[in-house]
Amino acid sequence: MEGITLIRPIVFFDLETTGVNPRQDRIVEISVIKCHPDGMQETKSVRVNPGIPIPEAAKNVHGITDDDVVNEPGFAQYAKSFLSFLEDCDLAGFNVIRFDLPLLQEEFKRVGLELDAGDRNVVDPMVIFHEKEPRDLSAAYRKYCGKDLEGAHASMSDAEAARDILVSQIAYYPDLATTVDDLHLFCNPVNPDWIDSTGRLLRSNEGPVLGFGKHEGTLLADVVNRDPDYLDWIIGQDFDDVVKTTINEFLQPGESSSEEELFSS
Repeated sequence: MEGITLIRPIVFFDLETTGVNPRQDRIVEISVIKCHPDGMQETKSVRVNPGIPIPEAAKNVHGITDDDVVNEPGFAQYAKSFLSFLEDCDLAGFNVIRFDLPLLQEEFKRVGLELDAGDRNVVDPMVIFHEKEPRDLSAAYRKYCGKDLEGAHASMSDAEAARDILVSQIAYYPDLATTVDDLHLFCNPVNPDWIDSTGRLLRSNEGPVLGFGKHEGTLLADVVNRDPDYLDWIIGQDFDDVVKTTINEFLQPGESSSEEELFSS
């Protein structure tokens, strides 16, 4: 690789997934580039059946649908050959340290294998980017307001800086909204799959689905039949009122709105 000294191969990889939780989400596509010290490169890209529905929010990001992967192998069928492909290689990729690598390691664990990163170098261009191009208040003030921030970390100075940065951002980005309502939506995008504000319940064509816990990815109607005690436990915890109300509707059908009315959009 031009400009980089390689002692052993380095594999750049990227995963497309069902979501952004490394411990719970699944791979739907793997792409790798193995760069060898002699300059040779190998590229591979495969789609993977995740074994769970792909949420709408994820489809909107990578464009891969359930139909696209329904006939593809699951990760278990790739696992041994993929682990062999990575043997004695360093790893790299954008955001691999915080996301792609932990998620990949979880996928290997599920099939009884281990991707040990302890004896590998792991290089993440995103970390380099953030270190070289700081994203703190002082850096934002310098970029958008064109001068150094004096008195950083004094509360009034920081509040004034935030005000000045927002005004400058609106001038800097012609497509950025100018109303507070629209700026709120930009800063707090609504996930179309979420029924509640935290994604504990998700929309699906068959009805609401649990988005967390031991029954994650399971239709709420099925959990009612399989494990109603678990739903009673949720109701007793500090969850969003929408979650509790929705679960109560399933546990005690007919006492208020129908499921169709609750989740129509």
